[in-house]
Order: sequence, then structure tokens, then C-alpha cells
Amino acid sequence: LTILILLIAATLLVFGYFVEHFEFTEMFMAVVALSVAAIPEGLPAVLTITLAVGVQAMARRNAIVRRLPAIETLGSVSVICTDKTGTLTRNEMMVVSVVTHTHVFSLEGSGYEPNGVIKLNDSSVSGRDHAILDELSRTAVLCNDASLHERDGIWTVEGDPMEGALLAFSGKIGMDVRKELSAWTRTDAIPFNSKHCFMATLNHDHENHAFVAVKGAPEKLLSMCSEQRTASGGTETLNQSYWHKKAEGIAAQGQRVLAFAVRTVTPEHTVLEFSDVEDTLTLIGLVGLIDPPRSEAIEAVAECRGAGIQVKMITGDHKGTAAAIAKQIGLQNPDKVLTGADLDNMNDAALATAVLECDIFARTSPEHKLRLVMALQSHSMTVAMTGDGVNDAPALKRADAGIAMGMKGSEAAKEAAALVLADDNFTSIVAAVREGRTVYDNIKKVISWTLPTNAGETMTIIIALLFGLTLPVTPIQILWINLVTASTLGLVLAFEPTEAGTMRRPPRPRDESILTGELVWQIVLASVLFFCSVFGMYEYSINRGYSVELARTIVLNTLVMMEIFYLLFIRNIYGTSLTWKAVRGTKVVWTTIAILAAAQLAITYLAPFQKVFSTEGVSLFDGALIVGIGIILFVILEAEKQLRLSFTRRAVRAP
Repeated sequence: LTILILLIAATLLVFGYFVEHFEFTEMFMAVVALSVAAIPEGLPAVLTITLAVGVQAMARRNAIVRRLPAIETLGSVSVICTDKTGTLTRNEMMVVSVVTHTHVFSLEGSGYEPNGVIKLNDSSVSGRDHAILDELSRTAVLCNDASLHERDGIWTVEGDPMEGALLAFSGKIGMDVRKELSAWTRTDAIPFNSKHCFMATLNHDHENHAFVAVKGAPEKLLSMCSEQRTASGGTETLNQSYWHKKAEGIAAQGQRVLAFAVRTVTPEHTVLEFSDVEDTLTLIGLVGLIDPPRSEAIEAVAECRGAGIQVKMITGDHKGTAAAIAKQIGLQNPDKVLTGADLDNMNDAALATAVLECDIFARTSPEHKLRLVMALQSHSMTVAMTGDGVNDAPALKRADAGIAMGMKGSEAAKEAAALVLADDNFTSIVAAVREGRTVYDNIKKVISWTLPTNAGETMTIIIALLFGLTLPVTPIQILWINLVTASTLGLVLAFEPTEAGTMRRPPRPRDESILTGELVWQIVLASVLFFCSVFGMYEYSINRGYSVELARTIVLNTLVMMEIFYLLFIRNIYGTSLTWKAVRGTKVVWTTIAILAAAQLAITYLAPFQKVFSTEGVSLFDGALIVGIGIILFVILEAEKQLRLSFTRRAVRAP
């Protein structure tokens, strides 16, 4: 843009000197004035400040931006793919159900406190009276990497909240967790992985006993078991249909379901292999854990729907659990759930179709996340994807806006993401999208405010040069307008708050240019009004017999007054500027206008500044006329905006 403007200026210099035969000094000053008027010197700085203000606003809402362009991207997000645990839910787990081969127990308690009530058929029972519960709790303790701590009567978990809930469950059964851990030594382990969906530990005691403890997804462990534990401590053939039915029943209540199994091995067995747990386990039972949805997440999901943003839940939990939680938080199509196995059976074309109709994906892996991102992007959607694990990094990088969890996220996930959530809360994602839209709107306001003022000045100078007229403003006056007044007023727009209705608009298309046809029309209209006002006021002044200096002073003040009223207009590009809230504005707006008005009065009436800027004092009548021009500009632009918005609303409502 700068190069183009300088080329035009050079062409005009040659034209004026060799064709119109103007004095070279006069022409040179004129093209300098043109260059100063046309080049938006302060625009890059103002845009950078606008983005920086957005970064600070997001940080206050627990969303830490790692890359500046991500702010603009967040404003155009059309679908959010989010994890369930800890993001849509509180990540405060508690075991509430236990299923054995003959009984279904319910548990009550508070948080991670290892004390509570165990009920069977609505009657309180002791966990120690049921040997199978004792074995189940031992397995839960040994196949576990978390620990519980009490401080000032409050129990907290160090490690995975789910494993902390299992330790609290064991305490309610009556097991001494520390004693159990000291009695059994972990010799080897197979860590949990989303691919194999289980965790296993090899444990030895000091009495030459050894066994393998396994916990994991019910469908996975059921495929690894051949027997089930009986109440007497013996074993019998596994009843697959019974366990599947119970698992689905628990999951349908919104509970996260885990299965536990064991296998006795010889004391000499010290290395745990995958082959040790294949088809040889004895199932002990199932546990159901609740993780209540965040109340604020329910509101945030509803806000997304109003903003035209789809929310898709991607979880490793049972499909029944996922569907139940989806209903509680208000996701669309809660009865349609696709599992990781379903996704594996689809090619890319089938997945691209299915992803539009399904909002819940269960038993998924990081690889599935990547495929889902690509499937959604194939429909030109702008995708935000959450993740916390190392293997989530590819999906976070591929997403338009990768969002890592700050509390439980890995460093690899944070490095790959454009945004990090400090509180792992879905509400913070929605707040970041809102701020992204606000920043984008403010950038549009800055551009649509800067370009007309510069274009109006530029048109004025070009017309004056082409027709051999006296310049209505001098180069130093234009420099004052551009560097002092324009940049100052433009900077105000960087601090504009979110407009009403921002989250009730649909997302903008991902390939939409910031200079839309509507915005270009607005810029052209404002530029013409600026141009007409400048020449109109100059001709008015000359016709009244004013000196050229006074005429230029009136034009200078007219330009600044129009910029102020144009600022008041442009603050609300999607609504009316004629409400008390809009008129009241912000402290930044009116403080800046007050300072600018004082500076403008100084260069108009104070002798030292009059000498520098070649100005003269303006009469009260002419001052009122200047204010009137600003008001007329505001009224014309506001009337045009309301007509345009009215036509747009009718077009949207039309079938």
C-alpha cells in the first residue's frame, strides 16, 4: 500500500511540475501532504495494540494465547471439539455404584473422604462382611498411581481424580490403604494407554504370593476374562451378557464405568507381559463413578448454540456415559453416539458425512481426534480442538485453534496448541471465542475508521492538484491529524468492550476477507462524506472572505470533529449508536475525546501553536457550524446503517 501511494505521489509530482507547471517547491509539499494523508502510519501500531489488549482480556478469563493470530481464528470458530472429563465436568469423581456377580451396591460420601455409607437394597452394610468387596478394593488400591491427603479436614487427591476416587472407595470398604500398599510390592506394571484401554500391575507380598491386578474399560476387560469371582471366593464361567447389561445400565445413569480383574501367578513371575493378561483373567466386578457436569458448562453450551457454534464431545468413556452426560449439558443429538470402533470402520468420505450428524464420540483415541478435525475441516468449518496428552499434539496442530489444558495437559500438548486453558474449563473456551469475536470486531472498527479519514484527505489533495486548486490543508496540519488525532482516536477502538449480541451472530466464514463488500461500501460512503465536507467548508470560508489560513483552520477542525463523531458511530457496527449505553461509552472514549478537544483548541487559539500550524482563531458561529457538520455526518451514517441492518434482518428471516 505504501509503495503504491508513493508511486501515485511521484506521478502527481511529475504531472504538476511538467504539465501544470506548478512551482517545484509547492508541488513537492503537496505530494508530501498526499503521502502523509494516504499512508495510515498509525494503523500497524493500533492493530498490534488491539491484539495485545485481546491477549490480556483472554488471560483474565483463564485463556492464555500462545500465538497472536489465534485470537482472530477463535473469533471464527464454528465447531468446538471438547474433552468431557474436567472440561465439561467438574473432574471431582466419586464411586457411587459397585456391581458383583450377584449384588449391586450403592455408596454415599463426600468428595475424596475415605469414609461413607455402603448400601445394599437400601440397607447399610459393612464392606468387610463381603469378601468380594475386600478383593475389589485391594485391586483398586494396588492398580493405582494416586494418593490422598488430608489438610484441615479436607481430602484432596494427588494424581488422577478417578484413581483418587478409587482410593476413597477402598477406605469406605474399611481397607487400610497404607497397610495394603506396604504389604504388597509392585514388581512390574503395564501403564494405561488409550489403545489398549487398561492398566495392570504385578504385585508380590512377603508370604510368597503374587497376583496381577487389572482395571480398565468393561468391554476390554470382559474380552480378557474367562471367569468371574463368586461370593464364596471361588470362580465360575464368565457371564458376558450379565456384565454387559450391568455396565450399560450404570453408564446410562451418567456414571463412568470401570471393570476390575485379577490373575494369580507364581512368586517367580517378576516381569509383566501383555500375554500374561490375555484371556486368563478373573473378573471381580464393576464400579460406577460420577463426575457431575459443570453448571456453567451447561450455560456455555447453550451460548454456543445461540452463536451458531456446534459443540462435539470426544471422550474415552463408555458410550452410555457419554450420552447421559451429553443430555445433562444440553448437547444436540444425544441419542446418536459413535465409538472409536465405529470410526475405524469408516473411510474418510463416510466419516465426513457422519461427523455432521453426530455430536458425541466415545471410546476414542488421539488418532480419532485427528481424523475428526480433518473431517470437519473438509466442510470448511473452523475447528477448535481440546487435548491434554502427548498423543493429542497432532490433532491440536491440525486444528484451526488447538486448545491445551493448563492443569492436566502435557508439555507436548501445550507446545502444539495455540491456546492454553489455565482452569481446564469449557466456559473459558467460550469466553475466549467471545473475546476473539470482540477483537476481530475491534480490528474491523479500527480499519473502517482509519481508511475513510485517510481516503477523504487523499481525495481532497488529489482533486486540488488535478484542478490546480489551493490545498485546503497543509502538510503539517495533515501530519497533526494522522499522527496525533487519528492514531489517538483509533487507539480508543482497541479497548472497546464486547457489543451486545456478539454471541448471537453466526460465525463468519473461514475464508472471509476482513474487507467485506459491506465494509468497503461503508468506507467509500464515509470517504465521500469526508471529502465533500472538507471542500464544502473550505469553499464556504473563502466565499465569506476569510483568509486562506483561517479557511484551512476551519477545515482542520472540521476534519477532527468529523473523526470524533465518526468514532462515536463506528463503536457500534452491529447495533444502534442511539442508546444511552452507546452514548455513555467508556471512560477511555470520553477521556481521549476531552484530551483531543483541549489539544485542538490549543493549536487553534494559542499563539505559539498558531505559528507552527499556520492557524487562526475560529469564531463561535463557525465553531457551532463545525460541530453541526459532525452531527450531520453521524446522522447520515447512522441512518444508512439502520437501513442496511434492517434489510439484512429481513433477508435472514425470508424463507
